[in-house]
Amino acid sequence: MSTSVQVEPVMERRYGGVGRCACSFWFAVAHDILGVFIMMVGVFGGLVIHDLFIYAGAIVIFLSLIWWVFWYSGNIDVPPEELEDDVGLIKLKNRGLSQVVRRVSGRLSNSIRNSFRRSRPPISGTDVSLSTIYDSTITSSSKGFVRETLSV
Repeated sequence: MSTSVQVEPVMERRYGGVGRCACSFWFAVAHDILGVFIMMVGVFGGLVIHDLFIYAGAIVIFLSLIWWVFWYSGNIDVPPEELEDDVGLIKLKNRGLSQVVRRVSGRLSNSIRNSFRRSRPPISGTDVSLSTIYDSTITSSSKGFVRETLSV
């Protein structure tokens, strides 16, 4: 039983000016202006603590990079063809071959994962041997522990 799904083309909205993330853009610009203002007060203000203002302005400008990264990454355009796997859209062409490859890949990865789970030895009931530098071997099982003192 198969059902057919028709996907209508999505018209993307075009954003003018600063793009979709206008808030991040204006926060970044405001931080840059504030940082430059604080830095210029330190340079030209003639204050005793001028170096504090210079460093504070540089830090504010550096922190504006966070807003610039938000703005830039928010404006990255990804074509709908690349989003098909993320949002559950189905490609109309090569749909059968794609499903077969996906099923084979899933079964193969599950079998590999399950084979590693089965091959792990059980933890309980194992014997542990410890060799010292005098070639004397101490064996211990999980049923009873042997405590020996070590003097250096």
